[in-house]
Amino acid sequence: GMLRYGIPNYKLEKDVISAEIDIIKELGVEIKCGVEVGKDITLDELRKQGYKAFYIAVGAQGGRKAGIEGEDAEGVFTAVEFLHECAATEKFDLGKDVVVVGGGNVAIDAARVARRCGGKNVQMFCLEARNEMPAADYEIEEAEEDGVKINCSWGPKEIIKKKDKVKAIVFKKCVQVKDEQGRFAPVYDEDDTITVECDNVILSIGQSIVWGNLLDGAATIINKNGTLQADEKTLQTAQEDIFVGGDAYTGPRFAIDAIATGKEAAISIHRFVQPHSSLTIGRNPRYYVELDKDDIVLESYDNSSRQIPQATKQVKELGFRDDDKFLTEEQVKTETARCLGCGATIVDKNRCVGCGICTTKCEFDAIKIVRERPNCSNMVKAEDKMKKILPYMIKRQIKIKKASKNK
Repeated sequence: GMLRYGIPNYKLEKDVISAEIDIIKELGVEIKCGVEVGKDITLDELRKQGYKAFYIAVGAQGGRKAGIEGEDAEGVFTAVEFLHECAATEKFDLGKDVVVVGGGNVAIDAARVARRCGGKNVQMFCLEARNEMPAADYEIEEAEEDGVKINCSWGPKEIIKKKDKVKAIVFKKCVQVKDEQGRFAPVYDEDDTITVECDNVILSIGQSIVWGNLLDGAATIINKNGTLQADEKTLQTAQEDIFVGGDAYTGPRFAIDAIATGKEAAISIHRFVQPHSSLTIGRNPRYYVELDKDDIVLESYDNSSRQIPQATKQVKELGFRDDDKFLTEEQVKTETARCLGCGATIVDKNRCVGCGICTTKCEFDAIKIVRERPNCSNMVKAEDKMKKILPYMIKRQIKIKKASKNK
């Protein structure tokens, strides 16, 4: 879905996705393409065929409009539909002047792809100030390298049409994006406006989940934002045989977040179809407590920033192939040695046997083992271990020799 059609080809080559799909097929998974569940077949019909559990991960493949006058004009697209078409065909009929509305990573993708599809003058307009943009810093830098002009603190007010086609878009000054509680509540200066002439407008102001008839008859609950309600640990919905993950559960996030929920849901489904199994007992709750980085000194750690690969080409060419960026040998060493901003997780008591090896392997002496009930058992000191182990080793060797002679 979104990996193939939502991420530009120059970021994620499609042969990489195809190779991953081939691995899934080799594992024995049967993939049926061109089937719309809820239209071509229903969940009830699949249950009658013997399927015991369902995992729904349809993503957020719908684009949101701004709700302004003129957005129905010819030449106005959502970023989702624009990127989908470009990922499939690597071309799109755009004019010379293109405006992208939005400041997130998807908006960056739309602007960079627009440059590759013939847009000579591509501009981005977003509500946030430059240091508040939701897009990653390196994404913004790469967009500017591609020739995209970024205009901050502007929100769309109206799209002007001429004979049903886009002629220009009017923006109003955004003086505040969030309220005192940090909630999204933009405030505008309606008198401070600019009019930007353009041939196309690409709206990248949010995504939506398109359910269609997929959940007809199901006891599932859809939240106000369109996501499916489910248990946060097991990802099981109100209908016990339906599980959900990815953007359909979390709302639009990174691909790795969707992959993570997929793995958790797979554990739940495996347990669900096994008789007398619990979805929660003995499961790693993945509970993390973030370190208070303002109250500790990290200078003894390698806390260098994430390494960014540099373009190997002297002259950048705007195309749909990978930019051929690699980490240098020195960057690889720095990246693999640095301390990541992790937190302290609780110990999985179903796996930890208290051997203490982790305390000896951590270079920074960051792991400690503390006995909560020292009177419940006796621990052998390291210097006395051989005294305890040696007699057993000798007995074991004798038994092995006897057994081999008897054969």
